[in-house]
Amino acid sequence: MPWLIALALLAVPVLEIFVIIQVGHAIGGWPTLGLLALETVVGAWLVKRAGRRAWSTLQSALQSGNVPDGKNTSGRDLTDSGMGLIGGALLIVPGFITDVVGLFFLLPFTRPLARRLGTRFLSRRAATLAPPNFAPFMPGATQAQRPASGDVIQGEVVDPER
Repeated sequence: MPWLIALALLAVPVLEIFVIIQVGHAIGGWPTLGLLALETVVGAWLVKRAGRRAWSTLQSALQSGNVPDGKNTSGRDLTDSGMGLIGGALLIVPGFITDVVGLFFLLPFTRPLARRLGTRFLSRRAATLAPPNFAPFMPGATQAQRPASGDVIQGEVVDPER
């Protein structure tokens, strides 16, 4: 997996430069530069907007006591805000390939697919990165895998700084 990331970090800039040159040959240098500047400004505006939306969604979810988990409305709103941040950040990066990927996260008709793919990817990564004793708490764990709720250990918290 690390070699794939290294390959992407090398290949994406080369492909971006190639596409920018091709677009420059097709529409001219100044229009290409103007288009890249415009998409950077739009991306910065979208990141700012999505960040505010994510913050307000998180605040309202915490105030109402709902835990944003992706299944309820606040979780979906928070996920959409996160995808807006990712999409806007990809629009800020100069280049047309990253803009297409960024628009995939931003457009209303592609966002549900991006949400599903992102949720699937993150749940797989969480399952592989979770420590073994965390597995019973993962979504989909059976009742037999979960710890017994009747085991209560009485104790007292002692603050050593007092």
